[in-house]
Amino acid sequence: MEAIVKTDFHFPGQTGKYTGKVRDVYDINWEYLVMVVTDRISAFDVILPEGIPCKGQILNQIAAKFLDATADLVPNWKIATPDPMVTVGHRCEPFKVEMVIRGYLSGHAWREYKAGKRTICGVEMPDGMVENQKFPEPIITPTSKAAEGHDEDISKEEIIASGLVGREDYEKIEKYTRAIYKRGTEMAAQRGLILVDTKYEFGKKDGQIYLMDEIHTPDSSRYFYAEGYEERLAKGEKQRQLSKEFVREWLMANGFQGQAGQKVPEMTPEIVNGITERYIELYENITGERFVKPAESSDILKRIEDNVNAFLKSAL
Repeated sequence: MEAIVKTDFHFPGQTGKYTGKVRDVYDINWEYLVMVVTDRISAFDVILPEGIPCKGQILNQIAAKFLDATADLVPNWKIATPDPMVTVGHRCEPFKVEMVIRGYLSGHAWREYKAGKRTICGVEMPDGMVENQKFPEPIITPTSKAAEGHDEDISKEEIIASGLVGREDYEKIEKYTRAIYKRGTEMAAQRGLILVDTKYEFGKKDGQIYLMDEIHTPDSSRYFYAEGYEERLAKGEKQRQLSKEFVREWLMANGFQGQAGQKVPEMTPEIVNGITERYIELYENITGERFVKPAESSDILKRIEDNVNAFLKSAL
């Protein structure tokens, strides 16, 4: 199947376009955004050379499901999903931080811990923990959102002191972060999963804070299977997980971590198809719904254009 790695639409009222690592975002009348979730894939803040068919649809549909499921906790930017790969929503002024919340000692936090650090983003981590162990309470470890390159760990007090986010707004988004994560962990548990860690982005429109972008997708979150978690933890074994970590692990095993001079390993059709199948597995396990692939003969770009144009004409 075709992977959609580039779009160049011209929608009614379009006033700009932003190209991110994965998303192409079209500004409509400076008030709304049309976010096309492409099939690009990034790891270690590098866009990989091959797209992953169906990935954009998978991420968009998971995010839409969880935005709807948390709308009672915090207003979010989503207005509609007129196409499987598209969300239309409010244009907000984003806070220049990402709110990362961790219930377990995994990923980046574990790498820091293993290196001897016991404080991350100004938050103390207990001594004597092992990889993938549950924290006594979830910890929030924000990052500053870099325009280019790697996001950087930053503490709450540094965020407030630097003026990235005012104290009152920061404490609100901190409260929202904990509430959304709690809801996400409850929904994951119903699916036999553990929501290990995740990140959220927030912004403001007309003085109102909104939850933005994607939530609880395998690109922004790490899930473990609950079955066997305790046994694997006790034996020091790797957890069975649902996240993009398998892509990072494949890259690291082939000598790539996004460092200068390193080359992305060849992404053969077998590798690409394997990643697509893993993303479909993620979708079906996280949502409990069967994933419906687009017809192989379909013109996906035309479908997106037609669906978005029809929505903009009728709704905005």
